Amino acid sequence: MGFAKEEKSKRVLRGVKTLFFLITMLISFLLFSAPILLVIADTLLPFSLLSASLSPSSLSLETLSSLFNNYDFRYSLVDIPLISIIRSAVIICVYSLCDGPRLSRGPYLGITTMCSVSSLIYVSFKAPRVFRVSSMDRGEHVIAMEIALFICSLLLSIGHIAVAYRTSCRERRKLLVYKIDIEAVSACKNVVFPRYHKILLEERVKR
Repeated sequence: MGFAKEEKSKRVLRGVKTLFFLITMLISFLLFSAPILLVIADTLLPFSLLSASLSPSSLSLETLSSLFNNYDFRYSLVDIPLISIIRSAVIICVYSLCDGPRLSRGPYLGITTMCSVSSLIYVSFKAPRVFRVSSMDRGEHVIAMEIALFICSLLLSIGHIAVAYRTSCRERRKLLVYKIDIEAVSACKNVVFPRYHKILLEERVKR
C-alpha cells in the first residue's frame, strides 16, 4: 500500500515538473518571439477594431476604397490601421536585417522608438478632433470601438518600444558574455555563434 502511494506521488511530481518545464519553454518562446508577435498583433487588431466600428457594414475592398476616397482627418479612422501597418513593416524589416550587435545598440531600438513615438504623436493629435465630431452623430457602440481603436494603437506603440528595449538589453547581455572569452568564439569557427563572429574581427582590429 505504501509502495503504491510512493509511486503515485512520484508520478504526480514528474507531471508537475513536466508541466513547469513546458510552461517555462512556452514563456521563453513568447519572449523570444515578442517582436514578431507584436507586429502581427499591430497589423490585425486595428483593422479588426475598424471593422467593428463600421458595423453593420463589413470591411471589404470596396469599403476601404470608399473610406480612402472620402477621407477627412477630422472623422476618418482608416489612417490609424494604415499607420500601424507601416510602423510594423518598418520595424520588422529593421529587426530582420539586424544581427546581434545591431540589435543590442543602434538601428533597431532607435528606428523602433522613432516610428512608435511618431505614431503616438499623430494618434494623440487626431483623437480629440475625431471625438469632437463623432460624439455628435454616432452610436455608443461605434464610439466605443473608436475609443478601443485609439487605445489599441497607443498601447501597441508603447509595446513596440518596450519589446525593442528588452530585446536590446538581452542582446547586450549576450555580447558581454561572449566578449569574456573572445578566443573561444573564434574556436567555434563561426558555427555555434555565427552572429557574433564579427565581434572577434572588431576586437582584433582594435588591437
